[in-house]
Amino acid sequence: MNEERDIVRALLGPAGPELTCEQCFEELDRYVELELAGRDADREVPGLGAHLKGCPACREDHESLLALARDS
Repeated sequence: MNEERDIVRALLGPAGPELTCEQCFEELDRYVELELAGRDADREVPGLGAHLKGCPACREDHESLLALARDS
């Protein structure tokens, strides 16, 4: 049942706003800084979290940037 629900959600896409890859790239540094500061990055950069869930390439960039920032 949960698997079917996840498939349906993936097909329907996010309920809220979603950014394009270009917009994601422009906001990614700020989003990571907010995350590291313990702030609500999804609220402050609406749509970016939804984009990261649905875009493997941007999600990989996010994970790399987050890891790099944490190691600094």
